[in-house]
Amino acid sequence: MRGKLLIGLLKVSTKILLLEDDLLFAETLSDLLEENGYVVRHAPNGQNILDITFEYKFDLYLLDINVPIIDGITVLKELRESQDFTPAIFLTSHTDKEILKKSFLHGGDDYISKPFDSDELLLRITALLRRTTQKKIQCIKLLCHDAVHKSFFYNKQELELSKKEYELLLLLMQHNNNTVPKELIIEELWSTAQSRSDGVIRVYINRLKQLLPQIEIQNIRGVGYKLVS
Repeated sequence: MRGKLLIGLLKVSTKILLLEDDLLFAETLSDLLEENGYVVRHAPNGQNILDITFEYKFDLYLLDINVPIIDGITVLKELRESQDFTPAIFLTSHTDKEILKKSFLHGGDDYISKPFDSDELLLRITALLRRTTQKKIQCIKLLCHDAVHKSFFYNKQELELSKKEYELLLLLMQHNNNTVPKELIIEELWSTAQSRSDGVIRVYINRLKQLLPQIEIQNIRGVGYKLVS
């Protein structure tokens, strides 16, 4: 069941950045990906990619190699040097082993040769996202946290949480089976300029208990709270 849940989480708002200078092919590929549940943004040249990634975060890069201004391999090299480790698949017509070797040396995770089968591409995307995401999904009973998209799921349904509710639930999950002191909750969730009290914490705890009827959150009197797995 966890495997099926993971595959479902992979496509929840998964954002793909596509580098492709063939506009007709890019449109066809974008349609394919969007039909399969992905959110796609297209860039026709390497400089566009660098500009876009400066402002926005993505879950996967699909990069053609021969594109204008800055080629795909150089683009990924620069992204990796800036500590961007978003998984990347090269889409290439190259068969030259040296070029393919270079693509991996500069941070590529996989490549697929043009022309390619649509189903094969979708399978490769799913496999790569699963490999890079599975370590970022933590589950306790029916409750799962997706660190990639900063979301919680309960019984396979995404929870609509406020920022404070999300941060509190994450703190409890990170310390599951251990008491989280009220002082730590206040320190992590509220700035010194914000109003905070034991009563405010209780309001958020009660809200989480309502959302998670089969998850036990204990009140350790006078100390703090504990999420029990």
